[in-house]
Amino acid sequence: MDKRKKIGNFGETAAAGYLAAKGYEILARNYKAAGGEIDIVARDGGCIVFAEVKYRKQIGYGRPAAAVTSAKQRAIIAAAGCYLAEHGRMDADCRFDVIEIFGREMLEINHIENAFWES
Repeated sequence: MDKRKKIGNFGETAAAGYLAAKGYEILARNYKAAGGEIDIVARDGGCIVFAEVKYRKQIGYGRPAAAVTSAKQRAIIAAAGCYLAEHGRMDADCRFDVIEIFGREMLEINHIENAFWES
């Protein structure tokens, strides 16, 4: 496994643990469809949450959420549509979150709910 994938897995594992500790049910990780990937699919009560995880050791290059470009958002939204259709949940309430993770040993997690939406 290459270094970038290991770092990505580290951040996604931390984010999944954070969400689970908040009472979310993790439904899927690294869901791929329609040319996009969703890092974490979770249930928060009756809402399906599609979460993009961005990890940075430091914020010298800007906030991690800034890396979730409009093109990335469109790809996540398309993949989310596939997930909902595949699971017969096209009528489900859903939202798109970004989870920023900073640090090396002491992690800081910033969970941005409703970070973007389908236009």
